Amino acid sequence: MAVYDDIIFTVVRDAEAKLEKLLDADVMYFNAEIRMNVFSWFREGIEKLAQRKKGKRKAIAIFLTTPGGQAEVAEKLVEVVRAHYELVYFVVPVAALSAGTVFCMSGDKIYMDYSSSLGPIDPQVPDREGKYLVPALGHLDKVNEIIEKSRANAITPVEFQWLLNQDLAMLRFYEQARDLSIALLERWLVQYKFKDWSTHRTHNPGGTVTAAEKQARAREIGELLSNNAHWHSHGRLIGMNTLQQVCKLEIDDFGEDVDLQKAIRTYNDALSDYLARADIRAFLYSRHVN
Repeated sequence: MAVYDDIIFTVVRDAEAKLEKLLDADVMYFNAEIRMNVFSWFREGIEKLAQRKKGKRKAIAIFLTTPGGQAEVAEKLVEVVRAHYELVYFVVPVAALSAGTVFCMSGDKIYMDYSSSLGPIDPQVPDREGKYLVPALGHLDKVNEIIEKSRANAITPVEFQWLLNQDLAMLRFYEQARDLSIALLERWLVQYKFKDWSTHRTHNPGGTVTAAEKQARAREIGELLSNNAHWHSHGRLIGMNTLQQVCKLEIDDFGEDVDLQKAIRTYNDALSDYLARADIRAFLYSRHVN
């Protein structure tokens, strides 16, 4: 088994070296839930990668795979990365959902292809016991649905009792988590993704893009990605074409470069297969620090 692992990581290291050249960036693979328990080793990995004596680049490409997590933690991860790198690229080989989508919005570039997905920004928050993460918007939507039924005198006794049992402090916590996710997305889009957006391409072609227009576009994207009524499911996989055409979000399509697509898939698939076989659920990797 050790020999087999050596072969896998030889393939991984070779693919990573090729990706560094193709993207002109340091490369870091991150596959985990975005929770506070990953913060210390994420920080350590970024510091080791950025502080090595030779070969450090001004950009980092984070290969991100995550089912989501907490927006507060995503904010801390962004602070760590931006303290060490001028440019941040996110590469999504398969899927980065919920808080992972929020994390991606802090990038200068987002690389996807037709098979990659982001997700609605429904923040995951701890339940009452703090053991599990639950989608905040789904909970709030259900509460609002029952409140509306109450206004229409259509609420059932069971629903009324359920509503009485809700913790108002927890409901407010869910609202704050929702508002934080949207606020972070809007701020980061304007600060990083839209920083070089200076002229209009479709509406008023050639016209100058104002700061207010950047803020308005960021707000539209944040409100749409957080609209459960539009996406219907917390786990909805939103493809690149939908992000481009519906959300009006600029995505770099790595599928347009055959060599880049092959290197990304070789790198990601080899590591993903290794994690699945070893039953590893949180993993951070760079050939320079591992």
